[in-house]
Amino acid sequence: MDKVIFFIALSLPVIFFSKQSLFEPHSHGFTRFFSWECIIVLFVVNYEKWFTDTLSVKQLISYILLMISAWFVTEAVVRLRRARKPGVVRVDEKLFRFEKTTDLVTTGIFRYIRHPMYSSLLFLTWGIWFKQPLWYLFPVALLSSWLLWLTARRDEKECLSYFGDKYSEYMKVTKRLIPFIL
Repeated sequence: MDKVIFFIALSLPVIFFSKQSLFEPHSHGFTRFFSWECIIVLFVVNYEKWFTDTLSVKQLISYILLMISAWFVTEAVVRLRRARKPGVVRVDEKLFRFEKTTDLVTTGIFRYIRHPMYSSLLFLTWGIWFKQPLWYLFPVALLSSWLLWLTARRDEKECLSYFGDKYSEYMKVTKRLIPFIL
């Protein structure tokens, strides 16, 4: 029962911040919400194992994945903030403030992948799963990964609509989620 309450407590802010997207099933925010919910499930089940057997192979893999996740999101936020132009506003109620870029960002991590924030969530998903890699949570991690891939595809449609040919050309020279791979 405590884990159910913990899950609900962690889900409430995600629901609050995703409320606009939940009414738009074809938006990238809709699938992102369900990926977050999968991540919360993984965390709620595994949080008690966070610091047990700290030098085991599964924990070391987990730490590496979590560090990659943290680096991706940090690098993405820094690049997006640097690209922001004072006085230029992108009006789109479905987007979070940091998503409302008016110029295509292609520096730093964006030089290699188009969606470092979703990549961060992908690495977070597997980093949490490796804390205690239970067979019955493997489908949850896979579902989260698929939802993130779908989120990235939907976001690309929105970016193509906003940025046009510039984004189409950018897609040809970058990967979607994992540098040099995917």
